[in-house]
Amino acid sequence: MFIDQAKIWVKAGDGGHGCLSFRREKYIPKGGPDGGDGGKGGDVYFQAVDDLDTLLDFAGKHRWQAKNGQPGSGANKHGASGEDLIIHVPPGTLIYDIDIDLLLIDLKEIGIKARVCIGGRGGRGNKAFATATNQTPRHAETGKPGQERNIKLELKLIADVGLVGLPNAGKSTLISRCSAARPKIADYPFTTLEPVLGIVELSDFRRYVMADIPGLIEGAHAGAGLGHEFLKHIERTTLIVHILDIMPADGSDPVENYKSIRSELEKHSKALAEKQEIIVANKIDLDPEGKAIKDLTRRLKQTLQPISAVTGEGVKELSELLWQKIKRTKAPTEH
Repeated sequence: MFIDQAKIWVKAGDGGHGCLSFRREKYIPKGGPDGGDGGKGGDVYFQAVDDLDTLLDFAGKHRWQAKNGQPGSGANKHGASGEDLIIHVPPGTLIYDIDIDLLLIDLKEIGIKARVCIGGRGGRGNKAFATATNQTPRHAETGKPGQERNIKLELKLIADVGLVGLPNAGKSTLISRCSAARPKIADYPFTTLEPVLGIVELSDFRRYVMADIPGLIEGAHAGAGLGHEFLKHIERTTLIVHILDIMPADGSDPVENYKSIRSELEKHSKALAEKQEIIVANKIDLDPEGKAIKDLTRRLKQTLQPISAVTGEGVKELSELLWQKIKRTKAPTEH
C-alpha cells in the first residue's frame, strides 16, 4: 500500500528528577548532601533512509515518544540520559509542525537527519544546592518535560523522470519495459492507483529513476479523478515524459488530450509546467504507415519520440535520450 501522508504526535523524553539524599556512613553522622542530578530526556529525530518508499509505517502508529531520563540517586550518582528516538522515513519526506503551520525540514536526500524535539533537562539533586550558608539543602529539582509536536509528514517522490498522461496512455507498460518495476496493467481506466518507481539500467553502469504517476483527467488539479493526489510527486522530477496515445480507443483527439494534461499541470504549479518535457507518441504499432505520427507532429509543432511500449520498438532509443537529457540538466549543479 502506498501512503504519502500521515499525521503523528511526537514527544521527547522528560528529564529525570534530581535526588534528595544525605550521605550516611558509620562514624560520619553528618555526611552532607549527596543527591545526584537526573538524566536528560531523549531527543526525537527524523532521518531519511534508502530502504523505504512509503509512509506506511505511520498508518497504524500515531504516537512516538523518546525515552525519559533516569532519576539521580545518592552517592552523587547522576541518572542516565534517555535514549534518543530516530524515526526513519523515505527520502523526499517533508516534516511540518501542524500547530504553527511551519515546514521544519525537507529530507530530500538519503542520510539527512533532523532533530524536531529536544529532551527535557534533568533536575538537579540537592548536592547542587549546597552552599557555605546552606550546607544541608533539603530540596531537589524535578526534571523538565520534553518538547512535543503534532507533526504532518508528506512524501514527494524523488525521481529523475516522471511519466504523465491520460489513463491507458501506456505509462505502466513503458515503465515495465524500461525497468524491473511491475505495475498492474489492464485495459481499463485508472489501472495505476498509486505511483510506481522503477530503476532504468543502461550500459556502463548508468541508471536513473523513473516514476509512473497515476493518470490525470480534466479537473485533476481541483480534485477530479485520481491524479490530483499525485501531481505533487512530479514536482521533484528532472524531466516530464508526456505519454501520448496516438490512436485512443475512445476516439478522442490526441492533440486535445495533450492540451488537457498540460492545462492540469499549469493549474497545479507554474514551476511544474515549466519543467523540461519529452513528448512520447505511444502505440506506433497501430500506425504502420506513420500517418498519425506525421499528423500529430504537424499539429503540435513539436518533436515527438515514437515508441510502442507493447512491442518495445523505440524504447531503447527513448531510454538513451532520457539519460542524455538528465545528464545535461544535472551537469551545472554537479561538482
